[in-house]
Amino acid sequence: MKILVTGGAGFIGSNFVRWVFERDGASLGSHRIVVLDALTYAGNLANLDGLEGNYDYRFVRGDIRDADLVSKLFKDEKIDAVINFAAESHVDRSILDPLAFVRTNIEGTQVLLNAAREAEVERYLQISTDEVYGSLGPTGRFTESSPLKPSSAYSASKTGADLLALAGYHTHGMHTMVSRCSNNYGPFQFPEKLIPLFITNAMADKPLPLYGDGKNVRSWLHVDDHSRAIMLILQKGRAGEVYNIGGAPESEKENVDVTHAILHQLGKPETLIKPVEDRLGHDRRYAVDYSKIKAELGWEPQVAFEDGLESTVRWYQQNESWWQQIKSGEYETFYEAYYGDRLRA
Repeated sequence: MKILVTGGAGFIGSNFVRWVFERDGASLGSHRIVVLDALTYAGNLANLDGLEGNYDYRFVRGDIRDADLVSKLFKDEKIDAVINFAAESHVDRSILDPLAFVRTNIEGTQVLLNAAREAEVERYLQISTDEVYGSLGPTGRFTESSPLKPSSAYSASKTGADLLALAGYHTHGMHTMVSRCSNNYGPFQFPEKLIPLFITNAMADKPLPLYGDGKNVRSWLHVDDHSRAIMLILQKGRAGEVYNIGGAPESEKENVDVTHAILHQLGKPETLIKPVEDRLGHDRRYAVDYSKIKAELGWEPQVAFEDGLESTVRWYQQNESWWQQIKSGEYETFYEAYYGDRLRA
């Protein structure tokens, strides 16, 4: 199967590509992976180091909004399936620049869908997020039929992309599918998200800017578990369907508890925690019901949060040069713009 992986130099995309080659036998010729990535701030070719000489792998630098480039790629590579990871994905950045999210997440998705339909691609999987459901109360879990109530420009743009993908099925009969995952963590995650931000700040003895009272709850999903679910959906998922991918019930954690766990593993003092003004529109709790993908495809999470966090902390300790290079330049500009006044308050 020839798979176009858009956003494949980002966090989840690059982990998926690596997972395919290392664990799903692509190196033996079962899959050819073509990665398309614009290499914006969160896209990093270093995430794909070691794959360059593989015959079954090709990297193309480009934007999913470039219709001519995308159409040519489908034609030249004779793509069988598309997995669209490409997205602006950080809520904080969507507050500062919402138009960037509309352009990539909505316009870019429609460009891909147009090209996929024209090329008669067999399968198209839109990678989405549980944030499209909005904020959840203290009990219960989101199912695939829960109302869509996005709370930020990021989640609203992802909602729009989901609906465009599903419209491809209902209007044109395309084999489109949508997966909605809970919070991912693991290696190669850009250090603007909570876990890598707090790990790298703590390693440098810098303050950990914890939003509000720290009691926002997230269900944590290791990126390897996510990669396994994505391949199952791509190969066996039903057309026009949505599949939730979530962490195990015991992976539900308050942000403050995750923070304490990181500090404990690094042997750093809790005095590094710096409560700051809460994010605008900060959803209180996310948790998804993954019983559908379990019943239909036999998937359930395998990586316990404690084990996954330990291995993630160790990865950032062993790959300090990777994140030190990232946490400079544009990153510092964003960090100051978003956290500077909060930390000084």
